[in-house]
Amino acid sequence: MRPARALIDLNALRHNYRLAREISAAKALAVIKADAYGHGAVRCAQALADEVDGFAVACIEEALQLREAGIAQPILLLEGFFEPQELVLIEQHRLWCVVHSMWQLEALEQANLSQPLTIWLKLDSGMHRVGLHPDDFAAAYQRLMKCAQVEKIVLMSHFARADELDCSCSAEQVAVFEQAREGLDAEVSLRNSPALLGWPDVPSDWVRPGIMLYGATPFEQAQAVAARLQPVMTLESKIISVRELPAGQPVGYGARFVTERPTRVGVVAMGYADGYPRHAPTGTPVMIDGKPSRLIGRVSMDMLTVDLTDLPDSGLGSRVELWGKQVLASDVAAHAGTIPYQLFCNLRRVPLLYLGG
Repeated sequence: MRPARALIDLNALRHNYRLAREISAAKALAVIKADAYGHGAVRCAQALADEVDGFAVACIEEALQLREAGIAQPILLLEGFFEPQELVLIEQHRLWCVVHSMWQLEALEQANLSQPLTIWLKLDSGMHRVGLHPDDFAAAYQRLMKCAQVEKIVLMSHFARADELDCSCSAEQVAVFEQAREGLDAEVSLRNSPALLGWPDVPSDWVRPGIMLYGATPFEQAQAVAARLQPVMTLESKIISVRELPAGQPVGYGARFVTERPTRVGVVAMGYADGYPRHAPTGTPVMIDGKPSRLIGRVSMDMLTVDLTDLPDSGLGSRVELWGKQVLASDVAAHAGTIPYQLFCNLRRVPLLYLGG
């Protein structure tokens, strides 16, 4: 059996959720959209079910998967509904729903529902992706308050640059939000993972931990609270072949790496078809039998090559950690010119093995 696999540490997942609650002193929705960022939404939800305040997903398909698996906790649809007909399922499955556009508000007003819904009204405070214009926000809130289809309202927005700790944009977005919600009596939710970790003064009755839930930092620089996160996923495989090459020999497609000295090359059963980034360059860190080494040459579809020259005790069958508790996903992402979010979400073909119940 091919040795490539991803180990998912559910105890680390629970630790990271508890950290979000601890540092925010707020209620926390565990964001498990995109199959829990590649970690497996159902198993992650089951691991958190006894202590979570609720979950957040992108769309109704993801929510229904959780309901079918027996998840009974509140589930928020972060993108709301895409067609008015979905409101029937939202009511049936007791889902919470974001309203970010006027057409959604109008559809909700016209819906024939037997049970009122919890609505999260979203403001565009400066990201300019989705959300109501500040000039329309208070009026939309008042319409929802008069709407028989609405039981509770939470006010929310989303930061565009909270991962930039020296940027004034987040403070500017908070100011826009505070002005737009002046006089409105409702709980608020502003803090996503970077705001949770790096912006403690931002008001939030509800927080929305996403990438931090999986133990990866959203920041490019070291940050004290992010250092307390525990990586949840360990992507690993094994050495399946060893080559002894003299100096001056090319390795892999395009001869992007040429040996500068006699080199032991290890071939690892892992490639971009598994989700490892194709553009990870020579020098990207790996751990082999618990010792540091590096990627050499171009990543192939099913294989990649690593440097065994200074690891004489490692060879055929040696364990290789591509990212995890020893090689941080954020470090691999930085070398590959991407972000840990994409590394996790791109994972495929590799079986997920769960540890810690």
